[in-house]
Amino acid sequence: MKKIKLIPVFITLILLIGMTSTAQNATDKKQQQGFALLELFTSEGCSSCPPADELMGKIQNEYKDSNLYVLAYHVDYWNKQGWKDIFSNPDYTQKQYEYAKFLGKEPIYTPQLIINGKADYIGSQETVVRNGIKTALSKPAIADLTLKASEINSNLSVNYTVEGASKNSRLLITIVQKSAKSNVKRGENAHRILSHYQIVHNLHTVNLSKDRSGIAIIHLPKDFNTKDWEVIGFVQDRNDGIILGANKAAFQEPLL
Repeated sequence: MKKIKLIPVFITLILLIGMTSTAQNATDKKQQQGFALLELFTSEGCSSCPPADELMGKIQNEYKDSNLYVLAYHVDYWNKQGWKDIFSNPDYTQKQYEYAKFLGKEPIYTPQLIINGKADYIGSQETVVRNGIKTALSKPAIADLTLKASEINSNLSVNYTVEGASKNSRLLITIVQKSAKSNVKRGENAHRILSHYQIVHNLHTVNLSKDRSGIAIIHLPKDFNTKDWEVIGFVQDRNDGIILGANKAAFQEPLL
């Protein structure tokens, strides 16, 4: 009676199990990764803001290949002080008031930095900001967000998928200009050329109470291009403002 050689089959099974385990570990590791969403409330009319803007640019450059995302909202309440910030938007002022309620901290101020919707910092205080980033990155994301974007004429089509979010969650999608300079002629920063980073130009909200996947159509700024701009989305709990997860959109070929 011939003996059946099972060694090659056994080795194959071991290899398959090993590959499956490796893939699973990679998935688990991705799900366990921490992230940091930095939301800066700033203004060209505020003399305390330029150092915070510069720090955000520095941090963005250092962490550009990690799960750290910077958003700079230019508020409009400084516009009455002699200089109108061309990037300002009353919607961003309203968003800052919303955070004031979430965090129980009033009055609002600039430069205020909020990390993951949980804690606020003076945006120019580098040491405490960096400690806040380390804390955020040490905690795993609750929601997993995937964004794929395509340009359609003057609009952006963003295909989104969210996993792990609660029924009280919402998705916010931002159109972000990576950098710009402004020649300020009046106000507290008169006669200065200011550098700005990660400027939010559009803030689009998607209700996730029903569908956790879909397509959002967002109007693009006229100067938009995929080199100097990017799309950042984040999932937020509507009850307490905590950010559950964040990601950048991957750009696809334009749809015909």
